[in-house]
Amino acid sequence: MNIYLFLSGIFLVTFILGKAVEKIRVPWIFSALILGVLAAIYNPFKLLTDSASFELLANLGMYFMLFMIGLDINLKKIKKKSGFIFKATFLIILSEAFFGSLLIHFLFNYSWGISFIVALSFATVGEAILIPILDEFKITKTKLGQVIINIGVLDDIIEILILITVVIIVGGVSGGNFHIGSMVFSLILLIILALVLINFKKSKEYFNFLNIKALFLFTIFIFFLFLGIGSYAEASALGALLAGMSIKNLLPKNKLDLIEAEIKAVSYGLFAPIFFFWVGLSLD
Repeated sequence: MNIYLFLSGIFLVTFILGKAVEKIRVPWIFSALILGVLAAIYNPFKLLTDSASFELLANLGMYFMLFMIGLDINLKKIKKKSGFIFKATFLIILSEAFFGSLLIHFLFNYSWGISFIVALSFATVGEAILIPILDEFKITKTKLGQVIINIGVLDDIIEILILITVVIIVGGVSGGNFHIGSMVFSLILLIILALVLINFKKSKEYFNFLNIKALFLFTIFIFFLFLGIGSYAEASALGALLAGMSIKNLLPKNKLDLIEAEIKAVSYGLFAPIFFFWVGLSLD
């Protein structure tokens, strides 16, 4: 079977199974996750699912979901609740790192250092999984939804920075071929570019006169630009988030609503089912 027929099968089963799970208020997209879990038990298409093409499509699904989260983030609300968001984020990270370290160290007999690093990965909220749930119950843009998303985004940013530091340290100790300078430069460039676009006040006057096709093309350009820069710092996920936040602050409200609808159609309709199938497939 070629990859096109395989993808058609994923979309068809996701569509049919999605109708069933929606009846119990489960977002239809999770039907692809269920399908992936079943494929993890028995996968006759391993050559296809292990291919670089399939992995690229799955990663794009994850990045588009993170991009949508960036579009939903309200920086003004973050400033108002910044104290609570920071305290809650650090409480989550420290609690899960502490208890996770104990679990991994005593149950699996790993060293304290490795146990702590692995435990940090438990602290991620997994917004790509979370956002369909918030959408299903129509709370994405509410105060509660914004707090949930902002805490999740902040702890992901912190973890990405920690893991980049670990990669640099481990690479230096082991003598690996890591270009530390390019990683740091790319990360700084990514953050500076996001700050410039977010604070570019005159953008709304210009973009208000562009049609939706031109704006969508520009949005996709920003999306892949941030992914590309982030990839040099092993931070493409952070790049996707910052790209969404940049677009949200660049476009006027009426245009942003149209672009957001287009992005959701592409994400949920094309890439997200492949990503969720891939997540389920990774189950061991």
